Amino acid sequence: MRVLGIDPGYAIVGWGVVEYVGNRFAPIGYGAVLTEKDTPFEQRLAEIYDSVLDICRRYQPEALSIEKLYYQHNQTTVIGVAEARGVILLAAAKCGVPIYEYTPMQVKQAITGYGKAVKKQIQEMTRMMLHLETIPKPDDTADALGMAIAHCHCSRSRLMGTQPR
Repeated sequence: MRVLGIDPGYAIVGWGVVEYVGNRFAPIGYGAVLTEKDTPFEQRLAEIYDSVLDICRRYQPEALSIEKLYYQHNQTTVIGVAEARGVILLAAAKCGVPIYEYTPMQVKQAITGYGKAVKKQIQEMTRMMLHLETIPKPDDTADALGMAIAHCHCSRSRLMGTQPR
């Protein structure tokens, strides 16, 4: 199974493609889409869309795993992230990639076995599962790889409900 994990944002979109075969994880590719603060917002969204479309076409994932949008205190931030998620979901849909959404607690549970794990614990477990020497940077990239791993666990166990969006 090949899964594209995405950590959505409008300044940084972390992404990671993980191959899961026979209870083993392998990182296929990962990185971050960076948009410039001074670029008009609609252009930033276009850059995100084009980049995710390219990633989907290049790596041919069987699923896209993305964090469910949750309320943040800063409404401007949550609206911007929601708009970025929209173009990410559109790019995946254009490539015919099924979309799966998980809450932060589901991701923590899938990776560490503990739904209240802290970010560093999740990143370290992700690093270990993928046999990487260091935790990928920026953090958004490590988080995206964690999203991909979480989907692999959830779809295998069927414990957390893995119906496409």
